[in-house]
Amino acid sequence: MDEPAPEDSGPSSAHCAGLRALLPDLAPWHASADFRRLWLAGLITNFGTFLTFVAVPVQLKDLTGSAAAVGAIGAVELVPLIVFGLYGGALADAYDKRKLILATEGGQGLLSAVLLLNASLPRPAVWPLYAVAAVSSALGALQRPALDSLVPRIVAHDHLPAAASLNSLRWTVGGVAGPALAGVVVAYAGLGAAYGADLVTFVVSVVLCLGLAASPASHEAVKPSLRSIAEGARYAWSRKELLGTYVVDIAAMLFAMPLAVLPFLADELGAEWSLGLMYAAIPAGALIVSLTSGWTSRVHRHGRMVVLAAAGWGLAVAAAGVAGDVWLVLVFLTLGGGFDMVSGIFRAAMWNQTIPDELRGRLAGIELLSYSVGPQLGQVRSGGMAAWRGVRTSVWSGGLLCTGAVALLALCLPGLMRYDARTNEHAVRLRARRAGTAV
Repeated sequence: MDEPAPEDSGPSSAHCAGLRALLPDLAPWHASADFRRLWLAGLITNFGTFLTFVAVPVQLKDLTGSAAAVGAIGAVELVPLIVFGLYGGALADAYDKRKLILATEGGQGLLSAVLLLNASLPRPAVWPLYAVAAVSSALGALQRPALDSLVPRIVAHDHLPAAASLNSLRWTVGGVAGPALAGVVVAYAGLGAAYGADLVTFVVSVVLCLGLAASPASHEAVKPSLRSIAEGARYAWSRKELLGTYVVDIAAMLFAMPLAVLPFLADELGAEWSLGLMYAAIPAGALIVSLTSGWTSRVHRHGRMVVLAAAGWGLAVAAAGVAGDVWLVLVFLTLGGGFDMVSGIFRAAMWNQTIPDELRGRLAGIELLSYSVGPQLGQVRSGGMAAWRGVRTSVWSGGLLCTGAVALLALCLPGLMRYDARTNEHAVRLRARRAGTAV
């Protein structure tokens, strides 16, 4: 009797193997219960947060009719983000990360309740929207370094690129579903329904995070102070490849973040119905990349990918500003979201695989500024430019400025382009430390 052919032989099996190689690497999910809890909590709150993310600018637009007023959200979020992001990084290095996550998550839920209460008034006020945006920015800045610095503790070193991809997938699922449904929810159920759903998601997230194991400070931890913050800043400055990831992302978001003007772009294109799709397009592109991110674990020149993807983001946004058809705009925004996700995955891999645990919180605070200050300033830039020169000009000119700035930064920071995870001294040292060997 002939023996059956091996299951992995033939073109069909090779094709299946190729498809499996593209799918996200689930090793962190299988290996770490805390990672699973954190991932699920983030998925749930992201969904609600994106509902609010769409509802607030829509409410501001309805109450003020001003693109500058919508863009000003970025301005009121900026100072709390800078101050509390840096301090939050120092707190994450000095105190239990689990407690910080729980406290800030509960605070965010209370802010959703404030938005719900304001929306239920016969005449909703404008100022609570700005006040909540400022306080929410502060709480998010305090929380994010604790979240980011917790991941390298609960995930194996070699699984960190896969964890970055899975975290990106989590964000993009909420980013696609939230904005896509927000327009329908706001139109048919009202702003209060969007804010109420956000409140519920924070309650569920707090329950999940209660199951996380304690994550106290390392024995090398220092108390939060200006000196400890400065120590983290000096370390970041000494690492030119890390510095490159920060400034490239700031440039990309400062010049090419179009979110503040999307309500006005939809109106200008005569497609008010497309606003939810516009907000969902960028996360949709990111989701496509996340779902096919298996290839990222086999790339080692992370810095080069950060630069190329950031330049691609700028070109895609510029094309969205030029396109006159709403469906083309959605295609280019989706393409831009894909490029942005590629850049984000490799930035996170570089950060998580090279920064020592005792500095992780403070560097996460700096990272928070790099990927958050840019979008906030970008909202101000795009809103102001739209009020001055028009919505379309604001979008396409920002995309071109982004691409030019990224190209210039790549020339000025050759260490970023040379970075290789296999040979970088910091990556090698941290890999050995986590393996319990000396270098």
